[in-house]
Formats: sequence, C-alpha cells, structure tokens
Amino acid sequence: MKKPEERSSDNASIRMLNHVLECDLSTLWDRHEGMEPQCGFGSLGICCRICMMGPCRVDPFGDGPSEGICGATHDIIAARNLVRMIAAGAAAHSDHGRDVAHTLMMAAEDESCDYQVKDEKKLGALAAELGVETEGRSYREIAKDVAEIAFSQFGQQHGELVFTRRAPDDQVKRWRAAGVVPRGVDREIVEIMHRTTMGVDNDHENIMRQGVRAALGDGWGGSMIATDLSDVLFNAPVWLRSRANLGILKSDQVNIIVHGHEPNLSEMIVAASQDRELVELAREKGASGITLGGICCTANEILMRHGIPVAGNFLQQELALATGVVDAMVVDVQCVFPSLGKLAKCFHTEIISTSPKAKFPFATHVEFTEEKAFQTAKEIVRRAIDKFPQRDAASICVPDETTPLVAGFTAENIFQMLGGHYRRSYRPLNDAIMTGRLRGAAAVVGCNNPKHLHDYGHVAMTKELIANDVLVVTTGCTAVADAKAGLLRPEAAEEYAGAGLREICRAVGAPPVLHLGSCVDISRILVVLSNMVAEGGLGESIADLPVAGAAPEWMSEKAISIGFYVVASGVYTVLGTPLPVQGAPGLREFLTGGIEKLYGGKFAFEADPIKAAHMMIDHIDAKRAALGLGGPMYEVPYASKTSEQVVEAAG
Repeated sequence: MKKPEERSSDNASIRMLNHVLECDLSTLWDRHEGMEPQCGFGSLGICCRICMMGPCRVDPFGDGPSEGICGATHDIIAARNLVRMIAAGAAAHSDHGRDVAHTLMMAAEDESCDYQVKDEKKLGALAAELGVETEGRSYREIAKDVAEIAFSQFGQQHGELVFTRRAPDDQVKRWRAAGVVPRGVDREIVEIMHRTTMGVDNDHENIMRQGVRAALGDGWGGSMIATDLSDVLFNAPVWLRSRANLGILKSDQVNIIVHGHEPNLSEMIVAASQDRELVELAREKGASGITLGGICCTANEILMRHGIPVAGNFLQQELALATGVVDAMVVDVQCVFPSLGKLAKCFHTEIISTSPKAKFPFATHVEFTEEKAFQTAKEIVRRAIDKFPQRDAASICVPDETTPLVAGFTAENIFQMLGGHYRRSYRPLNDAIMTGRLRGAAAVVGCNNPKHLHDYGHVAMTKELIANDVLVVTTGCTAVADAKAGLLRPEAAEEYAGAGLREICRAVGAPPVLHLGSCVDISRILVVLSNMVAEGGLGESIADLPVAGAAPEWMSEKAISIGFYVVASGVYTVLGTPLPVQGAPGLREFLTGGIEKLYGGKFAFEADPIKAAHMMIDHIDAKRAALGLGGPMYEVPYASKTSEQVVEAAG
C-alpha cells in the first residue's frame, strides 16, 4: 500500500489520508490499488463490446488475433471506442447547457420564479450577437428569445451552430473544409452512436471526423451556452478573493458541501445558507453559523460568482467526509463517487442527491426542481442543521490548511484588466507576446486521477510554465489544485514567475495564473483565443497563436470531448494519461500528427509534467518563430532549441 505522501502532494489531503488509515476507512486510492494490474487491452483501447458476437480483443503485439470477429482492426476498434467517449462527454456538457437554458426560459416567463436575470448587460450583448430585437422591449421578452435560440442549438438539424461565428474566420474555413462544423449539438452525438454501431463506419479517420464534429458542438455549443446563460442568470463573475482547501470547514458551524456541476442547485443553496431564519435555527442547535463550501466544478461556480470558499477538488470528496464535520453533502450530477453514501454511514453526515438523473446508494433523495428551487434549498439546509448535534467529537479531524486566492476572470473582464476602464483591449496582451515579455500562454485544465500523484502534475507543470514567462489560464479541478498551492495569488508572481510575466502581473495586479471557472468554462478560453486573433499581430487563426493546452491528470469522458474541441480549434494539447489508442498505431499517428493538417492542433502524451511543460514551451517557441517573433525578452530557465535558433538568427 502506498504511503499518503505517495498518493497526494496536498498537505491537507495527506493529513486526511493518515486519518482515514487510522480509522480503517477505504478511499478511492485503496480501490485503485486493488484493481491493479488494470486490463491491458482496455488501456490500449483495443477491446470491443459493441455487439454480442464479442467481446473481442485484438493483439497489440501481432502474435494473436489482428481483427475482431467482424473484421474490425486495432484502429477501427480504438476509434469507435474513443468517439463514443466523446459522445458521452459532449452529452454531459450539453445537458448542463440545456438545463440552464430551461431555467432562463422560466425566469423570462414567470415573474414569481425564484430565478431572475441578474446580468442585463450580458443579456443585451448576447441578444445583439444573436440578432434579437431589443428596442422598446422588456428584458423578459429579450431573455425569452435568447433562451429559444439557445434551445434551438441542441435540436437543430442543419446549418451551423451560431457560436461558431465567434471563432476566427480562418479556423471556421478549416472546419468547413473538413466538413466538421456542428449542425446541432444533439445531432452530432446521435450520429456518433449510429456510425459506431456494428457494421457502419469502418474508417478510423472518418470515425474521428464525426468525433471532432460532436466535440466542437460541445465547446462552441453546449458548454458555451451553459457559460453565457449562467452569466445572464447568476451574474458574470468579477474579480474576488477567497480561500481554498479543507481547512475552510468549521468545527463550530454547520458545514454544507455542494458537489457536482450544475449551478441551478448551488445558487439556491448559497441563498438558503444565508437565510436569517436558517442561520438562527443553526444557532439554536448549538452552531455559531453556517459554512458553505464546494467540491469540483460546483465549487468553481459559486466561488466565481459569490466568493464561497473551495473545500477541494475531485479526489478530496471522500476526505472531506472523513473530517467528521460535514453535516450534509449535496450532490447533483457528474464526478460524484457512488462510494460517498457508504462512507457517510461511518459518520453523522447525510448525502443528499437532488437530480432525477442521478441517484446514489445510501443517499437521501430530495428532488430539486427549478419550480420549487428556493423552497427545496431551504429544506436541504434544514436537514444539514438537524444533523449538527449528531456529530461524534472523537471522529473529528479538520486540517488547518487554507490558502488565499483570486478568481473571477472572464473573456470580457480580461479586456478591462489589461487595458483599464477606458481602454478595454487585448492589445497589451498581444504586445507583451510580440515583444517577448510574455513567451506565450497556456491553458492547464482537467480532473484528478489516482494514476497520478494528486495535484502534483497540475502544480508542477504550472510552476514550470510561469517560471518561463508563459501566462497560464486554468479551470476545473486544476484551478483548485493551483489555488491550494498558492498560485492564484498576485504575490505568486513574485515567488514563481519569470521576469517578464512578473512585470505584467505587477502592472495590472493579477496573479500569474488566471482562474476562468468550471470545466464548461473552457469555452471562455476559446473566446479569449479568438479575441487575441481579432486583436491582430499574432496570425489569422487560433492555430497561429503561441499557445498550448494540457490536462495533466484527466480522467473523464468530458475531458476527451474537451481535448478534441480544443485540438480542433487549433491548440496543441498535451495529456498526462494517453488517450486509449496506444494499441492502434494508425489512429495514434493520426491524433498526434495527421490531425494537425486538418485543424491546426494535435495531441501529445507525456506523464512527466516538467517534460510536458517543456514540450508546450517548444511548441510556443516554434509558433513565435513562424510569426517572425524573437525569443524571450529575459533570461528563462528553459530555453528550447527553437528559441535558441531564433535568438541566434536575430544576432
């Protein structure tokens, strides 16, 4: 059995892992080790269960069967498996967007609805973009039309998704040439399932073309809708300060953790936890107040809009329960362990599931509907308060660790951060890259995975990038890892950033790592990149920019969909765990090489976060050279061959 420090690099998590060992409790790390060795055929992507002639597996070494029963080869099997994972990931994100669109429609139609439009400015901007008439109309009428257009994007059968217009023209031309501009979010997902049925599409590159189309429907469709409409309903994020890690939990307060992904629920839990009547009820039960914290992307949603502190990321959800002070963990959908209910039975904690799409063993189900949103949220908070007196003092173990952070960055307010109130512009960012003060930019995103030392890949990669004057943007569980490591503080620039990035952070008062939100908010990064192209001086498409992406510890099908829409948008992307294609040489070669000719981006696989960071920097320097830009303005720790050649050529 691995020691706690071999499982996590986060001090609070290490302390909790020691605690659960003392209490003889099982966590995902124990279950992961119990599964080893994991199935080699599955890891390589060459096990097929699509029809009942199988399951079939093909030999990666050439000694056994080279085809499935139907004749499917390594590449066909791996491609079908992979695009089905894209379909699942795109479905998860698009369902999120559909639910937010439904909530906006409710807010538009019903004045008594618990949800209301909070950001009329963002609504107006969206309306103008979508061609919705605003003159002489109420915001409710405008919101209804915007919601209708959003709904139409899911079921649309022909044409092009409206938000693909946000991409640079050159990038859209690439998509049209390849035949991958998404028509409707749902249509592309359905077509994947059809094409991968036994006996349909059997050309791995053609299969992947449809995978790209569905992934683009996620990034430039479902996810973008979720982000924009959430801003309209719950307010666009603003810069704010907060804290992160398990130390945000209070032994003398009712502690409620919201965990999952959909802001419709968490927004109402925030409101209910601040209700005077419920705060007074908590005091009557012996608590000094109510503390709310988040896990996973729900944490990022309520952090970005309310400054609610973050309890932890994906691999910390069981550890949070093991503190013994969580009175209720309220879950909706995505990334929620089915183990939570069983573990909670060892404590007083109540696991409360809320979505009709997701029920869990040993959990209390309190169905959440938008029609009774605040009423249901108050009922949930009352249940947590009632649990407070049932705590077992002997089982309490709360780590002290918390770290300050700054979050709340968006594609819109980055304009103001860089150019000020009166000169809102991306010009300072582009100029910084062109002069070499900034080497480039990188997006480091994604989940945690017990195959990797918890948080280490995220933090080590990010530190290496910012030390080399690469500005980092982040979302999801990576953002939480960086927050816990102190990288989301403006002061982190003085401690970790290279001289050029440090100068910029000093000038604008920003941290060297910008938190842009939850995993659906990677769509914000697409808009940022499009804005950089539109600003001028750095090429004609996203593929020309000196930028790169990475997911050091990814684990989810959603991450695969994200990876494909990022690559198809023109971004070189390094994954810490390879896609399950290693047993399919033709497909692997296409994804790490040939796909770049179509879209401008490609994948690379590297588990070592420092080596991966250097691969990203090499790519950034190559893009700088292609644009005719010189090397870094200041001396940097890692000088790629490309940057050395550029400096030498410049004399």
